[in-house]
Amino acid sequence: MSARFIIEPLENGHRRADFACGNERIDAYFRTVVSQDVKRKYATCFVAREVATDRVAGFYTLSSSNVPLNEVPEPLAKKLPRYPSVPAVLIGWLGRHVDYAGQGLGAALLFDAIRTVATSPIGAHAIFADAIDDDAAAFYAAFGFAALLERKRTLYLPVATALSLLPA
Repeated sequence: MSARFIIEPLENGHRRADFACGNERIDAYFRTVVSQDVKRKYATCFVAREVATDRVAGFYTLSSSNVPLNEVPEPLAKKLPRYPSVPAVLIGWLGRHVDYAGQGLGAALLFDAIRTVATSPIGAHAIFADAIDDDAAAFYAAFGFAALLERKRTLYLPVATALSLLPA
């Protein structure tokens, strides 16, 4: 990520009212709901803020999660202990303002989420992403995330694999 943006935890001073990523559900969540989720400890939220303008250019949320082992694709599941579920972190929401399309900001937000999960002292085997639509699912799949067996828009990537995606 260049010095053009800073990714930091969501604060009250971040202007969210004019955020527009092109998906009304994501926009509405970020404008009106995310602060309540953060307050209730349902999620943490990180924003990419453009340094020159203080404008919110994108965001993502992380929450603790797990998934039943029997929903994980077999090539991944066979490498895991036979516990009933896999400990994970969920990227529940990720959005990039339409004005910053094509600048690699979506990937930078994903890489920051991976780095945040990987450096956390909490144990998590995998990162899951809930894709809001097929385009979002394709975004995650392009980075190696695999769809769960029963939920094709919930995608999974082991943290160890995710670390290999990070730029040096």
